[in-house]
Amino acid sequence: MARGQFISLEGGEGAGKSTQSQLLCRRLESYGIETLATREPGGSPGAEEIRVLLVSGKTERWDPLTEALLHNAARHDHVQRTILPALRRGVWVITDRFLDSTLAYQGYGQGVELDELSRMGNLAAGAAMPDLTLILDLPVDDGFARTERRSDDVSRYEQMDRAMHERLRQGFLSIAEADAARCRVIDAAPGADSVHDAVWKAVQARFDIKT
Repeated sequence: MARGQFISLEGGEGAGKSTQSQLLCRRLESYGIETLATREPGGSPGAEEIRVLLVSGKTERWDPLTEALLHNAARHDHVQRTILPALRRGVWVITDRFLDSTLAYQGYGQGVELDELSRMGNLAAGAAMPDLTLILDLPVDDGFARTERRSDDVSRYEQMDRAMHERLRQGFLSIAEADAARCRVIDAAPGADSVHDAVWKAVQARFDIKT
């Protein structure tokens, strides 16, 4: 059985990753491709418990290095218990966040050394590296406006200051530029249907899916 493909969706707060993950899974399923939608932090029972520690509480609850270690602990469990087993069964895995979020948030956004984060992330992810990464790019103020409309349940990361969110946006764009073979930047400002069209075109091109 052929190994499944692994696609990660990345971007700042309010970029629409969860929505686009669901839409992409439905589109792939319509072509007879079995999919699994998952997320980080989370995606396995143990990783979901760590997620609660990371997204709740005050912004100063953890320092950036501790955050990075927690993210990668959750990631390793996610990979071992969810992602790799699905890929080995031939399932396409679509994840809302993966390695690049840690580089952007704890690295570009909060100042942890990028080389240290890369080594940590590679150890946690092992053989599970995305075949395609779609970075949903959105101006920070637009992202804030969306998260304010979405819910009263505001995560720690959404409470962090605008300057940090500007740094992480630029971090995602730097990641895309440095790894252009894997990453595609998608304008996330239009409506969900328009963004999905751009996502689908990128997926079609990367995996040669015929209409």
